[in-house]
Amino acid sequence: MFVGSSASAALAANTGGASASEKTSSSAPAPLAPKIHLFRVTTRSRSVAYKGPVYLKTATGEVVPYTSGTAAGTTTGSAASATGGAAATSGSVPSAVSAIPAELMTGNGMTSASGPTVRPQLLVPGNTARFVGGLAAAPMSAPAAIQQIVWAGNELIGLPYVWGGGHASYTARGYDCSGTVSFALHAASLLSTPEDSSEFERWGSHGAGRWVAVFSNPGHAYMTVAGLRLDTSAADDPAAQQGPRWRPLRVGNQGYRVRHPLGL
Repeated sequence: MFVGSSASAALAANTGGASASEKTSSSAPAPLAPKIHLFRVTTRSRSVAYKGPVYLKTATGEVVPYTSGTAAGTTTGSAASATGGAAATSGSVPSAVSAIPAELMTGNGMTSASGPTVRPQLLVPGNTARFVGGLAAAPMSAPAAIQQIVWAGNELIGLPYVWGGGHASYTARGYDCSGTVSFALHAASLLSTPEDSSEFERWGSHGAGRWVAVFSNPGHAYMTVAGLRLDTSAADDPAAQQGPRWRPLRVGNQGYRVRHPLGL
């Protein structure tokens, strides 16, 4: 009798206190892995309208409601001293191009710059970048590096396409395709020296990232960031404006290798 009681106690200890007839679980169910959010890199919609609230990040880091002309004056770009240029305003759309969405038109004062020029650091709620008065507004929910990429791309709007521009130095009067991508990535501390389009084929990590996708082949490079495209090519852009700028996503991205910065 004493032996039987000892055996029962030992069995109970080995089953966590449950009776031998009860089923026990050896381990808890593994938690579900979080889904990695991948932004669209193509679109068939030509609508870029945004009617929601827009905010401005000031020089002191304060975030305030933005109205056209909130940040006036000419300042210095993140990678160059700039001349000309002013804060972006929506302005009026010339009658000849009234069919082009106003969000894609160059804002007042954007075409006189001879180098990268600081624009208002615009923010919108959510995790998708939006067009606001010719500029891209960064999503509030995005990592700081993504916001810096968006704002850096705005600094190049109005500059011409120049073959080799942005490679000898991040300071240039014009930029080519890979020089544009390099400038934006450098502003977010993701690239130390400019790369050409062939080098971008081997840069970073394979495939599209959570926020960024860099498309490149030996002849061209561009990138998508939080739902917008930074490109010198006017392909699939109803505004058809030249030079580096934010544009709608393309209908297709065939013929390119796709890479992204690790973690983004």
